Amino acid sequence: MRKGYGQFCPVAKAAEAFGDRWSLLVLREMLYGNRHFNDISRGVPLMSRALLVQRLKELEKAGLVISYEKETGRGHEYLLTPAGEALRPIVEAMGVWAQQWGSEQIASEDLDDALLMWGMRRRINLEAIPAQKIVLQLDFRGLTRGHKTQRSWWLVIEDSAVDVCQKDPGFKVDVLISADLSAFNHVWMGLTPLPLALKQGTVSFEGDRNFVRQVPTWLYLNGEWRYGMGIDRSAAQLMQTNRVAAECNKLL
Repeated sequence: MRKGYGQFCPVAKAAEAFGDRWSLLVLREMLYGNRHFNDISRGVPLMSRALLVQRLKELEKAGLVISYEKETGRGHEYLLTPAGEALRPIVEAMGVWAQQWGSEQIASEDLDDALLMWGMRRRINLEAIPAQKIVLQLDFRGLTRGHKTQRSWWLVIEDSAVDVCQKDPGFKVDVLISADLSAFNHVWMGLTPLPLALKQGTVSFEGDRNFVRQVPTWLYLNGEWRYGMGIDRSAAQLMQTNRVAAECNKLL
């Protein structure tokens, strides 16, 4: 039986409900819309599947998650209860805080190209994508996990659906993005301006010139995330985002 804090304080009771290691990240994945075990697991790649099973059971017992057996009878679908959904502004606020105050704490061992690709999959400006199949290839170098130092990924975008492929899907590549993993991660998070990375050569784009110029908008690489997350919703920040986009167009 899990041991609580032995306090009636609401903060203590909240910590008992979702304060265990990995629990918040599991909730984060579900708040992003992931309902199936494998999808949740892909968002927490360093978490063992056995521990994920345990955490889902604990969150269900705490009244934050409810599970249903799939119609096929194989596996379960996991949904947030109203109590679990009510945690959304809390989880988002933690992300905003870390983006503003904890970004300098990102270490090389925190970098994970698989996690980055999974994050990119769910944060694409689908409204800006042309009404056709778009294939992006991303070649990352400077990997820190395992023995590989570089690896390729593919994003296949069609009919508002985004697939992440670790093996070449065999389609014509519209844009090739070559980048140092750390540099691209910092650009994607809005910590480093894309024009600076382009000038330094840590990030580069190749392919159809029209598509190349649109990619930063498709992937929110012009600093839009900081504005969208609420870190800075000022008109000045929005103007800065537009200036970055204009500068990128000159460099791409």
